[in-house]
Amino acid sequence: MQRSHGGGPGQPAGLAVVEGVLERITYANEENGYTVARVDTGRGGNDLLTVVGALLGAQPGESLRMEGRWGSHPQYGRQFTVENYRTVLPATVQGIRRYLGSGLIKGIGPRIADRITEHFGTDTLDVIEQDPKRLIEVPGLGPKRTKMIGAAWEEQKAIKEVMVFLQGVGVSTSIAVRIYKKYGDASISVVRNQPYRLAADVWGIGFLTADRIAQSVGIPHDSPDRVKAGLQYALSQSTDQGHCFLPEEQLIADSVKLLQVDTGLVIECLAELAADPEGVVRETVPAPDGGDPVTAVFLVPFHRAELSLAGRLRRLLRAEEDRMPAFRDVAWDKALAWLADRTGAQLAPEQEAAVRLALTEKVAVLTGGPGCGKSFTVRSVVELARAKKAKVVLAAPTGRAAKRLSELTGAEAATVHRLLELKPGGDAAYDQDRPLDADLVVVDEASMLDLLLANKLVKAVPPGAHLLLVGDVDQLPSVGAGEVLRDLLADGGPVPAVRLTRIFRQAQHSGVVTNAHRINAGKPPVTTGLTDFFLFPEEDTEEAGRLTVDVAARRIPAKFGLDPRRDVQVLAPMHRGPAGAGALNGLLQQAVTPARPDLPERRFGGRVFRVGDKVTQIRNNYEKGRNGVFNGTVGVVTSLSVEEQRLTVRTDEDEEVPYDFDELDELAHAYAVTIHRSQGSEYPAVVIPVTTGAWMMLQRNLLYTAVTRAKRLVVLVGSRKALGQAVRTISAGRRHTALDHRLGGTM
Repeated sequence: MQRSHGGGPGQPAGLAVVEGVLERITYANEENGYTVARVDTGRGGNDLLTVVGALLGAQPGESLRMEGRWGSHPQYGRQFTVENYRTVLPATVQGIRRYLGSGLIKGIGPRIADRITEHFGTDTLDVIEQDPKRLIEVPGLGPKRTKMIGAAWEEQKAIKEVMVFLQGVGVSTSIAVRIYKKYGDASISVVRNQPYRLAADVWGIGFLTADRIAQSVGIPHDSPDRVKAGLQYALSQSTDQGHCFLPEEQLIADSVKLLQVDTGLVIECLAELAADPEGVVRETVPAPDGGDPVTAVFLVPFHRAELSLAGRLRRLLRAEEDRMPAFRDVAWDKALAWLADRTGAQLAPEQEAAVRLALTEKVAVLTGGPGCGKSFTVRSVVELARAKKAKVVLAAPTGRAAKRLSELTGAEAATVHRLLELKPGGDAAYDQDRPLDADLVVVDEASMLDLLLANKLVKAVPPGAHLLLVGDVDQLPSVGAGEVLRDLLADGGPVPAVRLTRIFRQAQHSGVVTNAHRINAGKPPVTTGLTDFFLFPEEDTEEAGRLTVDVAARRIPAKFGLDPRRDVQVLAPMHRGPAGAGALNGLLQQAVTPARPDLPERRFGGRVFRVGDKVTQIRNNYEKGRNGVFNGTVGVVTSLSVEEQRLTVRTDEDEEVPYDFDELDELAHAYAVTIHRSQGSEYPAVVIPVTTGAWMMLQRNLLYTAVTRAKRLVVLVGSRKALGQAVRTISAGRRHTALDHRLGGTM
């Protein structure tokens, strides 16, 4: 099937054309689409051609028509560099069988592909295309499966049209599928006429992709629509970095740089956006350092959430009603003696103060590091509240943290998302009009609460109920925008708080706990003479990556008897680089869940999914599972069907969640995760690569957060110099938020 037109070997003019069946992908970089693949051009035997280039989205089994240039690689020999490609329908029985059996059409796997092609031969694709009802002639194909195959073929065809259109502007298959799912037959029209809508409507398309599409369909560089979309993109990027707003001057400067247009045009478009109720909000806020006030520009949802959260917290604090009145005049000596008798331990004075605060104040914060007794204090609060027949509701931002809270208190705990029953679109079933049935709401790992989630939660707390937020304020702030816990603890604010500082005797014997406190105080951790805290020195970043994998997959399981998938977690400061979470995931997957001939797998972009893989959800999806599946949810792939084009993940909340193959860009491997993504989780053992390659990310609260994720064992791998940098460097600057000022009543 190989054909060359005016550009084969020795013919430099023009592009060559090669047709063949994509047999396998040997490498794919999902960030830039660069792919190395092997193609059967029909030369017979096992003689496969190596092709390289932007093939992201093409699946094994597809027949491709590729345009490109011939070349030679010093190591791999003759190869074909693809400049563009399109899929074509195969013509031979063998090609048709391979094409159908590859899982491209939902409902057809290898066995059924054999049966269909045996029955219809080279007419197979014509039958599916023109008269799919005839598939019922094939032994073992019932009406239900026949109908499913017909529908899947039609959808595939429609998506292909959109994809052919989008391939010209470098959009990957998965995003083309998303665009089609969002707009259906209107896809091409939307892409041509309103490309900037894509950035707002379709997950996975940011402004930069939409801008590339817009340019290719002829939208002018200085179009006001482009500039407004760019301004909103710059603000949206800043919320991804944790800011609730940007100072106006910074937003204008960032947008001019991004858009490469005149400052005057950006200022004009910003004014138009500020005049639009759904555009942006401009507001003067106090400067964090007490300097001149700042003109802040907010995206509308973040401005509304800040106002709402501050107002509701103040109302809860001032509420006349009290749903736990018994604690106003309780005999504390007797209550605490009863508690000590029940738990078998005395509270320290600061723990006692925290218990009183939680049971007498409507909103309270409990903070402190590991080993300082936060957990025992929470258990004590819950025991006393229950003794007075109070309705106690327990929640945490992640499934693992909720499970831990439940084990600690002996009562059911839910994730905040499940507690509020968040629905598609992000609205909650419980809010101010339908509050939770609770006298006391306890939220653990509150450092993870971002502004939007905290606002939804506080809306659902009924007037007169008590809210206790528990967390370690020295950890990294939330992944989402805001610094809610830190803002609540701001000096002079109205929310009462207790900080636990005393490390209990049993915790003093833990190298993990003592080193966490050393790091937090700016002192280097002790890395010799301990049985639960180690450093494997390695100056070279690439070698440190390899050593990290060896420690996590082999050495820790051999020495401590821990399961490398369930009990050991690699926590990397960043995603990129040879010791970043991305590269380590590939190496750890090879070590823990290697490819096997009897194990089905699915390649998606640069990743391969297999049964047994440890995975994490990387976006909030309110449509999945019982109450949505949220960013950071971790699970294990329990089944994978090429025929059904679906895999199933059992999450750490023990829910089986199905994913169609075209949804796999919502999942990433989780053998290694970034430290930011590990918040709220706890693991028996953590392995942390600390290398000079991650220099810009090395900060004290990052390392502290990583170390405090471990229950039993910490292994650092890497450079002493990088470790010193992490301990010395205090996180640069606060996030842009105005919640502390709003709470203090200065706004």
